[in-house]
Amino acid sequence: MAAAQFAIFTSNADFFGGHRRGQGTVVLSFTGEHTQKVDGKGRMSIPADFRRVLEAGDPEWNPGQSPRMYLLYGDHLKNQVHGYTVDEFNAVVATITALPRGSDRKKKLSRYFIGQSIKLDVDKDGRTVMPIRQRQKLGLKDGDLFFQGMGDYFEIWKAETHRAEVGDEDDAWLEEQGDGFDVLSLLDE
Repeated sequence: MAAAQFAIFTSNADFFGGHRRGQGTVVLSFTGEHTQKVDGKGRMSIPADFRRVLEAGDPEWNPGQSPRMYLLYGDHLKNQVHGYTVDEFNAVVATITALPRGSDRKKKLSRYFIGQSIKLDVDKDGRTVMPIRQRQKLGLKDGDLFFQGMGDYFEIWKAETHRAEVGDEDDAWLEEQGDGFDVLSLLDE
């Protein structure tokens, strides 16, 4: 299924195509679902739509360069890993480091978010290498990966694990909602 990029406007200065205008910042979001291959060496292609978001979210990126990203693989994620832009990752880290020194929340967040993440480079062809430890976490040698856009980050699953865990769970939940259910009604809760 192809993904579409969309913009969210925040209250900072507007950044669009390299020019500032008006109010709000245009932020591309990770959207859609993609199935990509990973080989035995861990090389995987990041979906093209996701690469545009990674480029926009990397403050050191310039046209002709490769974007960077963060891969979060914390134990709390079970059978998935998460991909973040440099900006989004740094924003979360800033929030964590602002917590009171020595607090349990700061320790847990530091351990599971900062401590269990790795910065990766995406090459000119849109590929990166998922390290062996993270591939083992997902039970990957080679095969299909499932990428799910989640707005400010994206999930990466072994495709068959995603179908078994998320697909069945989502199907059961939707069936409980009945015909004509509008998922956007969840925003009203």
